[in-house]
Amino acid sequence: MKPTDYTHYRAFADVFRYPSESFPEEILRCRNVLKDRYPKVLECFDTFAQWAANTPLNELEEVYTKTFHIQAICYLDLGFVIFGEDYKRGSFLVNMKNEQEAAKNDCGNELPDNLVNVLTLIPLVHDYAFRDELVGLIIIPALEKMLGEFSTARMELRTKMLKKKHHAVLQESQRNGNVYQFAIRALLDIFRQDFEHVLKENTNTFQSPEVLHQPVASTCGTCSFTSHRPIKTEKP
Repeated sequence: MKPTDYTHYRAFADVFRYPSESFPEEILRCRNVLKDRYPKVLECFDTFAQWAANTPLNELEEVYTKTFHIQAICYLDLGFVIFGEDYKRGSFLVNMKNEQEAAKNDCGNELPDNLVNVLTLIPLVHDYAFRDELVGLIIIPALEKMLGEFSTARMELRTKMLKKKHHAVLQESQRNGNVYQFAIRALLDIFRQDFEHVLKENTNTFQSPEVLHQPVASTCGTCSFTSHRPIKTEKP
């Protein structure tokens, strides 16, 4: 059954913001939302929540930076995850900027396709067809590609490539460096539940839930986007 509102995505947006002193409280607030509405997702999310509650701010910041910025495992700009450097990303960004402005959603210093801004946009969208298309063709595939980057094989390959390229030894305070995968997986599971109708209606476009749980081989941020029904990248 479709949810009556999508305000829980605002709480989840805080999970992917750069950590501040209030980060543990924000994670707890998000956890409470999941406890009430998505109890089956809690086990996965709790791994991340417990880490956030018991980790000093400087380490929270370090792991966030290594996950999404410097020597990044993956990226938060969904258009880049899906389109890479293809020209379609530029058109997609223009369209997303228009949608964000129409919804009066403050994107701060981040791009309009940043995961945080996309999550805060969802509750503000009144065009249900656009929201379903955004989720089905961009958000779910992007989260799956991001999650695939945390697989053991992808992490080992990434480490070898970075060592070869930069002649540097990566600091494996990455014992916690993979922890964001639990937040991404929890978010992906919630999208699948909320937008199950989209996946069912597009059986020729989307992979089955079983396949979606498998690691993705393509590199996050450089993959090309293919679909039987292309996303609208320009307004008519």
